[in-house]
Amino acid sequence: MTTRPLLQPAPLTLTVLGALAVVYVVWGSTYYAIKVAIGSLPPLGMLGVRFVVAGILLYLFLRMRGAAAPTRREWAWSAVIGTLLLGGGTGFVTLAERDASSSVAALMIAVSPLFAGIFAALWGERTRRREWLGIGVGLVGVVLLNLGELRATPLAAMLLVLAPLCWTFGSQWSRRLPLPGGLMGSAAQMLTGGAVLALLSVLTGERWGTPTAASVWALVYLTVFGSLLAYSAYMYLVAHTRPALATSYAYVNPVVAIILGVMLGGEQLGALGWAALAVIVAGVGLVVWPGQRTEG
Repeated sequence: MTTRPLLQPAPLTLTVLGALAVVYVVWGSTYYAIKVAIGSLPPLGMLGVRFVVAGILLYLFLRMRGAAAPTRREWAWSAVIGTLLLGGGTGFVTLAERDASSSVAALMIAVSPLFAGIFAALWGERTRRREWLGIGVGLVGVVLLNLGELRATPLAAMLLVLAPLCWTFGSQWSRRLPLPGGLMGSAAQMLTGGAVLALLSVLTGERWGTPTAASVWALVYLTVFGSLLAYSAYMYLVAHTRPALATSYAYVNPVVAIILGVMLGGEQLGALGWAALAVIVAGVGLVVWPGQRTEG
């Protein structure tokens, strides 16, 4: 396999930094919001509504601004990527949160940068030594956190391993497929991926009861901030930055998720856990901080 030349680190422009800030903070909060939403809403059905509504709103907005509609081929590939990212990635996380805390869900997703580096290598894109070091340091922090009081059932743990596999494979593959450009790609993926999730909800016989106000507000938050804003920001990072940087959110999200889980959800974290968070932040710093071109 031919190896691509080592890419220079993506410049940390205001746009890149802004996109990183959105996926760091917003997606970190969505783990808790998902936990609240599925308290009275069916997991797959909730996600189907979330992504279909977000996709429709973004699609209509872009069309009103003159953006071209995706071609049949672009719709087809958008459905594939939308199913991998939203069906497999987000779907497995949501199902797992029935038997796992929002904190442990965020922690398990922290293996995403490792998977992203592996999948990028399959397509001939090299990951820098500093990035591998940052990935390794971040994983050490995850291990330390899992030595604490945060636990999940075996089924939930399996789903939380499959989720980043689907997500990172789909993310890396999407860079090489004929997808709609810009935000239209996000809209098409949310529409198609959301439709798949809604269909799965029907096929699995999920039942809709009377939702609580908290679940409804959580769904609104997930739709507007988690999907319209953060998903679009993430797809921008996938298209314009290196895999290790684009997936570095996976190490910051646990910090946000755990803080919210402790403050709002009654979850517990001891001294070892807080020390592990510091290790995770150090790992992110190694990935994000600009390196020299001669590295790797």
